[in-house]
Amino acid sequence: VQLQASGGGLVQAGGSLRLSCVGSGTIFSFSAMGWYRQAPGNQREWVATITTSDYTNYADSVKGRFTISRDNARNTVHLQMNNLKPEDTAVYYCYAQRMSTHYWGQGTLVTVSS
Repeated sequence: VQLQASGGGLVQAGGSLRLSCVGSGTIFSFSAMGWYRQAPGNQREWVATITTSDYTNYADSVKGRFTISRDNARNTVHLQMNNLKPEDTAVYYCYAQRMSTHYWGQGTLVTVSS
């Protein structure tokens, strides 16, 4: 299983970014996909999840600002991030879950300047 994340960058506070995570093979084989993030000096924290039934869930810190979606035809999961804040600065990691196993992509850096 390979997951390729992209879309990070530098943005001013209040701006937007869209992260993408492309999975090898069909993403239908994963019960859930989503994103975690890790800021410097902090532990990795969960951000958002989407299931095969399109159930979505978000961390309170991003609820109302971030939207997770999936494009099954392109084996891709997106994270639309709006109204970004400096505290959103982190390396964002996509993950995919199959049974009890989590697979991880490489991180993509998001930097939000104040």
